[in-house]
Amino acid sequence: MSYNHLFQKTYDLVKWVYPTVNRFPRSQRLILSQRIEVTSIRILELVIDFEKRKTETNRRKISNEIHKLQILFRICKDLSYLSFKRYEHASSLLNEISQIIADWGGGILAMDCTSLYDELCSFRNLELAFRKARRNKRNRKDVQKFELNLESNLLQLGSELRFFSYIPSPLKRFVIRDPKTRLISASDFRDRVVHHAVCNIIQPVFEKSFIHDSYANRLKKGSSKALERYDGFKRKVTHNGRTLNHAKDGNMVIGYILKADIRHYFDTIDHDNLISIIKRKISDRKVIRLIRLILENHTTKHKGKGMPIGNLTSQFFANLYLNDLDHFVKHKLKASNYIRYVDDFVILGNSEEMLRDYKTKITGFLGKSLKLDLHPEKSNVYSLCNGVRFLGFRIFYHYKIPRKSNIRKMEKRLSVLKSRYERGEISFEDITKSFQSWMGYAMQGDTYKIRKRTVEVIGELSPSIKVKIERK
Repeated sequence: MSYNHLFQKTYDLVKWVYPTVNRFPRSQRLILSQRIEVTSIRILELVIDFEKRKTETNRRKISNEIHKLQILFRICKDLSYLSFKRYEHASSLLNEISQIIADWGGGILAMDCTSLYDELCSFRNLELAFRKARRNKRNRKDVQKFELNLESNLLQLGSELRFFSYIPSPLKRFVIRDPKTRLISASDFRDRVVHHAVCNIIQPVFEKSFIHDSYANRLKKGSSKALERYDGFKRKVTHNGRTLNHAKDGNMVIGYILKADIRHYFDTIDHDNLISIIKRKISDRKVIRLIRLILENHTTKHKGKGMPIGNLTSQFFANLYLNDLDHFVKHKLKASNYIRYVDDFVILGNSEEMLRDYKTKITGFLGKSLKLDLHPEKSNVYSLCNGVRFLGFRIFYHYKIPRKSNIRKMEKRLSVLKSRYERGEISFEDITKSFQSWMGYAMQGDTYKIRKRTVEVIGELSPSIKVKIERK
């Protein structure tokens, strides 16, 4: 994050504060409103000073003033001087400023790891965690129930964490087929707030240790960025699309790819290994204890192994666990055209023999250091001219299309939603919202005809509403 972004967010806060506090009752304008105005100006002054001196002392001063302002806003909300919506807006601005300041220091209070647990249990961190956990789930009953007494629930959760009486609820397990059969373990909403609170604290600490080409569960990364990076490596390895001799079309290009993933990855992650990796950066025993508690809430056939698919902490730890592999590939093997997304990874190159040698060495490293195995059927070296299955697409040089299984899954889902709409169980808006994410995914490939067909089916349900489709 740039300093300009930090300054703009702080300036927006001050600009919002003044007209807002002027709406307070007259009797409070000289007490609460004045304190809020002074504190917000103080934060702006500290941010201006921070441009020249990005020290830990200045960072803590800003953090303390933000905490004071957060408490003042909570008092105003409790006295009904601030609506919940306005209070949420103010908290959002303050948390954004806090996060930017934290990122400059390598994480929230990263310089003093013994203070991490206090920050984890703080009301402001739990409130931020709640908002993240609630995102896109506002209409769920368990979310609404928690939000009904939000402040008391967060205070209770903070108290349980501080006094080590917090116990996670048993996981709810169900099976999905997409088309692979997966056992999903869903946590209670209250526990998901804790998971977000943990990740808020430890993720910035580890962020700087990740390589550029690790794309899962990170800000400004994701599958679309990984596919863009793949396209760049593809052009580099093939010398901008140089074709084989006697090629039938422009997609029959030179070059090879090692495509691999880990066998039963989430079920075989070793807890002790993971804790050892975390301890390299986190020395706070209380944070480590809480992480162990979260890990041990999931039971598998092999004690001390495995994480549930579906938890935020599982997604983050899954990415972190293979960070050692990333550094081995980049710094020991010196492989430059490497991309990893969770346990799926690829290395592109011009030599088939070299990629097979990489595979042998990676297999040895995974077994010795991380107690993992490559999937025997899904890990191999392929010619780029045949196309590659990666991140839900089949990728050729000049185009990429979704895998047939993903298209069938979408069609089945659309059929179910269509039936529910005809029975009056859901609205047309519910269908369009449900398909927004799929359309975003599909637009990463050459899918105009597929998206057009999908939009036409959705449009038939409500002919009076025009649904537009964009060409890529």
